[in-house]
Amino acid sequence: MDLRQLECFVAVAEELHFGRAAERLCMTQPPLSRQIKLLENELEVELFSRAQRQIRLTVAGRCLLDEARRLIAGARKARVTTRRAAAGELGVVNFGYTTASAYRLMPELLAKAARVLPEVAVDLHEDISVHLVERLRDGLLDLALVRRIPADSALEFRRVEREPMMAALPAGHVLAGQSALALTAFNRQPFVMYAAQEGKYFHDLIEKMLARHGVAPRYVHFVSQTQSLLGIVRAGLGLGIVPASARELCLPGIEFRPLKVRGVHADMYAAWRRQHQNPALSAFLEKVLGRPSARRTPWT
Repeated sequence: MDLRQLECFVAVAEELHFGRAAERLCMTQPPLSRQIKLLENELEVELFSRAQRQIRLTVAGRCLLDEARRLIAGARKARVTTRRAAAGELGVVNFGYTTASAYRLMPELLAKAARVLPEVAVDLHEDISVHLVERLRDGLLDLALVRRIPADSALEFRRVEREPMMAALPAGHVLAGQSALALTAFNRQPFVMYAAQEGKYFHDLIEKMLARHGVAPRYVHFVSQTQSLLGIVRAGLGLGIVPASARELCLPGIEFRPLKVRGVHADMYAAWRRQHQNPALSAFLEKVLGRPSARRTPWT
């Protein structure tokens, strides 16, 4: 029993006329009759009675009709579903992200994906950049938002965000009276810094910036996450420098001011495996991120 035989059977069963059924199927009547005969031989039953030049369904034929319709519909659905999956319209994208990207960028990408790829499921995984890159390499993630990418021919990436760094001050602090701060304002001031390992990207960025301008703050605490840094600043225990996206947290008791420094910014990259086999990821890259260009960059 094959799908074509079932389609022929359903056409004859619904038309109760071989000529009309053949026309409906865009075929001649003899091959249609042959398909019905082959199906009856396969099932070892008569599906139609042909008494007095009238065609009627037998009991066996009536029983088969509902099943045949269901099988044909299922086959058509499977065909459509398979094609959509191959086109990336269905599937799953395992999406890794850093805490900082969750303030605004990651939710914006999710919202766009929900609009343009409504039947692609996005599974979220939060971690630091180093661990996200490892999971990309191991095939545990399809896509990740990370601060830096190692030189690795197996990975591709594109920059998706560049934001300035800003001063974070306790509300009412004397420096908050200035519209923008020079880095020298932090010299010998109590300062909350990102940890050298867990917060490596921002630690290195801020440390190089301060050293380049000869600024030596007094470090009072080292933290891995921006939320923790802001909490300590809000308590009045020190000043900090954070990415502009930290304002999205809307924490009371903290004031942000631009820095009078050029060429210092925080980048966010989307990264994925060059030889991935996930059509849903290809669709996500094209329709959510825009068609990317392949580039690589070393740790800096």
